[in-house]
Amino acid sequence: MNFNRTKYIDLIMYVLSQCSYKPNFGKTVLCSIMYFIDFGYYELYGELLTNETYIKSKRGIKPKHFSEVSQDLISKNQLFLKKEAYYSRTIHRYYPTIIPTHRFSQKELNVINQIIKNLSNNNASSITKYVIHDPPIIIADFGDDIDFRYVFSRNSKYSLMSERFLLQ
Repeated sequence: MNFNRTKYIDLIMYVLSQCSYKPNFGKTVLCSIMYFIDFGYYELYGELLTNETYIKSKRGIKPKHFSEVSQDLISKNQLFLKKEAYYSRTIHRYYPTIIPTHRFSQKELNVINQIIKNLSNNNASSITKYVIHDPPIIIADFGDDIDFRYVFSRNSKYSLMSERFLLQ
């Protein structure tokens, strides 16, 4: 499985272009949404969108390439990181500094936009509580890669198969 860096960058920039204005939208929410996009796309189409590896951590999930890619985008002035107060916490917020372009198909955009619609209003605490109960994460051990194949163990709370718009 080869990591698709270009598609991953497109996904980061697209999600941020849709959500960075939301006060709750920090790194945890961004990474969780990207996890659900990748796993949801695999569940529906049997193909990996970005080929990112997600690792189960004590705080939910950790995308393997996120730090490297985000630092690269920051160094190229395509992304700006700002630590901001959010209630009693500090969140890491990313802002695109360019107008992002993407090469997503319509079926990819359907999944991406539905996940954004369903999950982008969560804060870090609520999305972490949600993500840790997703069967692929439950099955994985801490520090291990989360296996895409376990999306087929999802119940209706997590499964995109129950979303009628995606089956058209």
